[in-house]
Amino acid sequence: MPTGKRKEVAGHTISIDLGGTKMLAAVVDGQDQIVGRAKMKTLAREGVDEVIQRLAETAQQAADKARVKWDQVAGVGIGAPGPVDPEAGVVYNPPNLPGWKKVSLGPRLADLLGVPVYVENDVNLGTLGEYRMGAGRGTRDMVGIFVGTGVGGGLILDGKLRTGFRHAAGELGHMVVLADGPVCGCGRRGCLEALASRTAVERDIRLGLQAGRESLIPELSKGRSLRLTSSVIAKAFHKGDPLVADVIRRAQWYLGLLTASVVNLLDPEMVVFGGGVVEALDDAFLDPIRVTARQHYIQKMDAGRVRIVPGKLGDYAAVLGAAALVRDRAAGIPPARD
Repeated sequence: MPTGKRKEVAGHTISIDLGGTKMLAAVVDGQDQIVGRAKMKTLAREGVDEVIQRLAETAQQAADKARVKWDQVAGVGIGAPGPVDPEAGVVYNPPNLPGWKKVSLGPRLADLLGVPVYVENDVNLGTLGEYRMGAGRGTRDMVGIFVGTGVGGGLILDGKLRTGFRHAAGELGHMVVLADGPVCGCGRRGCLEALASRTAVERDIRLGLQAGRESLIPELSKGRSLRLTSSVIAKAFHKGDPLVADVIRRAQWYLGLLTASVVNLLDPEMVVFGGGVVEALDDAFLDPIRVTARQHYIQKMDAGRVRIVPGKLGDYAAVLGAAALVRDRAAGIPPARD
């Protein structure tokens, strides 16, 4: 992999993907294989102290399942939602962790576990995971776009994860793609996230149902309060549901415009898409995005050389990215801000 020479770091790493509803910990060995895992509910409403204690317990459970002792662990990497200062290990105001105004997550968890703890934005780690161990292997310049509850992005430029001067690079979900469009969770109008996230797709499907549009969604939901999971949306789409098809096509259009803007700005070798909807629909979701993007490239010559592909690591992209982060920091490789 063209990522530059690294000093080999012996031992295992422990990765934690911290979400608003659950946390996943995994032990990764020196061959990047997951050898133990554990999961707990986050229970964010119980406060910062309780969540940090649960993170420590989840890491311990994963280590126990892998039969790994802490003196065999090079460090812990955490993918956290929201703005992160990776140099200080601080998490700022994540939208799905109420009460986390400015939390020194890295130092506090390091005190509990007795090993170094490194913190990074979860989407950045998902991008790093796909770059090192997934779809992006063999590239130098890659962009990750993850479509979930929101839309997040990560940047690999010249073989390095770039987080920006203020650690805020890659906020692709908050690029405005429709002036005066729907209100986004950030308070502005017309952000991509308000038009193409799974949350936006679910909102527009529900509005269509309320307006009396014909749809298979009530049947596929089986009366469970119209639960619009990614799998239900995918089944409806593949069965030719007209409402779902219209909503998905609109999201694909805006994601295609975003992809074109990213390619015009950065000219990466590859754009990797991840997230539940992408995984459920695969190329049926990406093909229209590819078409729209290529229509809007400023440099159309050799446009097909910019590969737009699905991720390969699924739910474990951020976990494996966290393992890569720990190995980089343990080898003395600092964050590449810009």
